[in-house]
Amino acid sequence: MKKSGILNRHLAGALAELGHGDGVLICDVGMPIPPGPRVVDLAFRAGVPSFAEVLEGLLDELAVEGATAAEEIREANPEAARLLAGLPGLMHVPHEQLKELTASARLVVRTGEARPYANVLLRCGVFF
Repeated sequence: MKKSGILNRHLAGALAELGHGDGVLICDVGMPIPPGPRVVDLAFRAGVPSFAEVLEGLLDELAVEGATAAEEIREANPEAARLLAGLPGLMHVPHEQLKELTASARLVVRTGEARPYANVLLRCGVFF
């Protein structure tokens, strides 16, 4: 049994299949999930796991070259906005546009977060 890193077998397998440029959406319980991408639903109950916990865990596992979040996050959820501030190539778009962009994600990871706009679309980079 693995003793470190991501233990969820569905998430670990999905991450291993990602390549350069693939999109990974980390989303809250309220974000509409488009048909098409692989979905790993980690939501256990409201707030568990948190957006922060899932983001931190995925950033430990992924090389990220860009990120997109809703511009509304700055005002509606400043705590989540602070978590995203250091992401490379972070862009902000209107929430409706972010929802449209989620259709291009290869993987959706749903958290138990129940605060507004706790969503980010990551673009995979390469580790070398």
